Amino acid sequence: MGDGRVIRILGLDPGLRHTGWGVIDVAGNRLSHVADGTIHTNDQDDLARRLTTLHEGIRGVIDAWTPDEAAVEETLANKNPHSTLKLGMARGVALLVTAQAGLPVDEYLPMLVKKSVVGTGHAEKTQVQHMVKMLLPGFQTSTADAADALAVAICHAHHAETRRRVAGMAAKVAVRAAGGRRR
Repeated sequence: MGDGRVIRILGLDPGLRHTGWGVIDVAGNRLSHVADGTIHTNDQDDLARRLTTLHEGIRGVIDAWTPDEAAVEETLANKNPHSTLKLGMARGVALLVTAQAGLPVDEYLPMLVKKSVVGTGHAEKTQVQHMVKMLLPGFQTSTADAADALAVAICHAHHAETRRRVAGMAAKVAVRAAGGRRR
């Protein structure tokens, strides 16, 4: 991204009741808040309808904000297997919709998101929200889920840029090595 190109990233923090989403623009090492929100499902609806609501909501965000890449927070198992399964289904919808839209999608563990944004993998939600505000001037916390989604997008921005730089250096080395062999 050192070429002046702006990359738009969609971060998703999936949940069956509330799925947070956040969109940022990245130009070099400059991050800008674009939009954020939360998709809510009705607890009274059956599971299929709630998953459909998530699908439609995420699709609407993609259509409205046209991201170039997406990042989804990974699910960790918790004490309640039923809740973990439902969370996994919401995460599956997030992965499906972004992939259907043709977006490259990366996944990040919650501890890596926290470490990337706060500096420690065991940060509290309030610390994550505070750092998101610091890293994205002008952002006002709308919901904790939206702030978490923006943290996922920020994490992706840092890690994807590192991967791009490593790939670029590897390509340069390969070209030099190939040129050196021809002599």
